[in-house]
Amino acid sequence: MIEIELEPATTKLCECCGTETVSLTRFVLQDGSAHAVYYAQYSRGHESDRINGLVSLGEWGESATPDERLAFPFQLWATEDNYNVALVDASASPWSHVTYLGRILDRQEALSHPWCKEVFHITDHMVSDDPEVKAFLNGVPSGGA
Repeated sequence: MIEIELEPATTKLCECCGTETVSLTRFVLQDGSAHAVYYAQYSRGHESDRINGLVSLGEWGESATPDERLAFPFQLWATEDNYNVALVDASASPWSHVTYLGRILDRQEALSHPWCKEVFHITDHMVSDDPEVKAFLNGVPSGGA
């Protein structure tokens, strides 16, 4: 069973337009043990209605190193009757420079990796269990999940 630990959101002003950019850090537990970390970022008022995200999977124990993890960048968005997710290249990720989450895979490598299915499982939980992700995708103003 997957459980998401919700950390408080952080905000900053977007450099290009001055709107508020929201960043989320989430810890994913599976059967009570550390399983993954995901980051999500969005800006209300941007022309894009997509969430940029990154799921990091692998070893998360105290002695684990980034070499034991892989990171999968993605975008998440809603249409009238669906939530959609697409893996993207590392260069399209706001976290392309981050190393502690593991090597960031490009889209083609991510799609063929055996952990890809788990990334989609986690994004399914994001849209059902993360109130801030759901609120943004459903067009609910900030603060109302």
